[in-house]
Amino acid sequence: MKKNFQTGNVLTVSFAHMVHDTYSAFLAPILPLLIEKLGLSYSQVGLLSVIQRAPSLLNPFIGLMADKLSVRYFIIFAPSITAVSMSLMGVAPSYTVLAILLFVMGIASTLFHVPAPVMIKETSGDKIGRGMSFYMLGGELARTIGPLIILGAVSLWGLEGTWKLIPFGLVASLILYTRVKNIKISDKFKKDRKNTGAKEMFIQFRPLFTTMGGITFFSAFMKGALTTFLPTYLHMKGESLWMAGISLSILEGAGAFGAMFSGTLSDKIGRKNMMLIICTASPVLMWAFISSNSILIFPLLFMLGFFLFATGPVMLAQLNDMKTDRPAFINGIYMTLNFSISAATMMLIGILGDLKGLETTYMISAVVSLGSIPFVMRLPK
Repeated sequence: MKKNFQTGNVLTVSFAHMVHDTYSAFLAPILPLLIEKLGLSYSQVGLLSVIQRAPSLLNPFIGLMADKLSVRYFIIFAPSITAVSMSLMGVAPSYTVLAILLFVMGIASTLFHVPAPVMIKETSGDKIGRGMSFYMLGGELARTIGPLIILGAVSLWGLEGTWKLIPFGLVASLILYTRVKNIKISDKFKKDRKNTGAKEMFIQFRPLFTTMGGITFFSAFMKGALTTFLPTYLHMKGESLWMAGISLSILEGAGAFGAMFSGTLSDKIGRKNMMLIICTASPVLMWAFISSNSILIFPLLFMLGFFLFATGPVMLAQLNDMKTDRPAFINGIYMTLNFSISAATMMLIGILGDLKGLETTYMISAVVSLGSIPFVMRLPK
């Protein structure tokens, strides 16, 4: 039986994703200012990423909860928590306080990102790839406008005045409440569940998790180096803070296009073929960016962003293609792999940045990312 694509509900959850990730995108653009204010090393910046992603270890347990509880309230309130914690970074008086704020944001991110793809799956009918593209489009648009918003706030109010962005996040949650509260899918989970144990479910999906973990690990070097250190890298090379922030927005904006088209295209040509194209093109474009002059920075960043962030919807669609009666738990396992691997690679990138410099670190990340291709070949057709 053919299921309808619920456009309104898919767009609502995608909007929630955009609101949440707009605030979570505030760190990278103001890193040069925070490094100067607090005297941070690149290794300390890498550790911040580990702290921010540490709550992702709870993802499987959140997934088990989401299979039993009303998950829509996670999606409603998480953006508010993230808005408060990320808007207070500018007034953080020490590294410890900054780390606590990022840890709180990590908890909110966990509560949001585990159930949200499940809601997309259940409201996308037979077009899961298309639904995941809309969902990831919301996230990539957020990371496009997030740097511009935080840099605009710094220009208007200074680094210490970024707390004034908090009310906008609270208002967004109120808007979400009026819409998300009507999306009810927890009853379907309970009806469909066949009491499959969590351990048995994990063993069943372990080969796929291993393959996706390998892809994530090798891809995370390049993605982490760009999303976290791009403004710092360009600022170090003599570009202004605004120029560096705009470059990040261009990268993420191109990622929005990549996320929009990759999931839908993977419905037609297959997840494996789409991932092979992405993982081959990305390192080539990364090396071209490193070697380019300032005139080519923007077009190369656009092409790089298009391919670099196109993996998200395809990977989520691949996971949600699988038949399971515990979808939130399976998504929780995948999110744990994704966030924890990304955190570990960010720590390595920070250490490499201190030892070898950011430019050499960028070169290494481009070469290492080629390691994802053998794992892509192991994906099921």
